[in-house]
Amino acid sequence: MKASSRKQVIVFMSTNNISRVISKTNAHISNINQLLKEVKSEVSVDFIHSHNKGLLLTTNKVAISSDLNIIEKYLKDSNNIEHKEDIIKKI
Repeated sequence: MKASSRKQVIVFMSTNNISRVISKTNAHISNINQLLKEVKSEVSVDFIHSHNKGLLLTTNKVAISSDLNIIEKYLKDSNNIEHKEDIIKKI
């Protein structure tokens, strides 16, 4: 995963995992934003797009490393977890 100065986050993952996330984009954006809000981050995810090697997340501000860690951990765990409450307990 890396961040760019253009308020985009690239998360590298397999094609199968990309499809799983994209199929429920709105739920994942909502869950990620809730986790970021809980740690009082000023960053929020606006869009999630598929990218040739992963996902491209567009944010309202440039994400710092703690924001990137939250996003990455959520996306890695989200393939096996259905509900936000379960994800929050793991982070």
